[in-house]
Amino acid sequence: MTSGSIYSPEIPVGVHCILELYECPLELLNDLEFIKKALQEAALKAKSTLLKQIEFQFQPQGVTALALLAESHISIHTWPENGYLAADVFTCGEHSKPVEACRYLIDAFQSGKHTFMKMPRGGEFSPNPQPKIEIL
Repeated sequence: MTSGSIYSPEIPVGVHCILELYECPLELLNDLEFIKKALQEAALKAKSTLLKQIEFQFQPQGVTALALLAESHISIHTWPENGYLAADVFTCGEHSKPVEACRYLIDAFQSGKHTFMKMPRGGEFSPNPQPKIEIL
């Protein structure tokens, strides 16, 4: 740390949520326009500032989409053939609501089941993260 730093090991700088969605409809997981809009809405639900968005449609199927946020990022990766979506929602700042973005994604992609982990980033827990699996 540099001199004059306000770093406090007790206070995380952000929250990282890891979300896995299963049993999602194939057509949603391969719909680039739907995924673009879902990513924008997730950023709103997270109370975050969307700076830039990028998406890629794989052939024959699958999408990767990334929202660059002022507060960090949201990423979505889909495997339509498996009905599976993997998402990361990482936000910094006390105003951000990454869990709300995850709740939105679960509903939007009509997930039949999901796993969710939330962990603090950058605080005293970072060297030995203790992710918690929660039900949303």
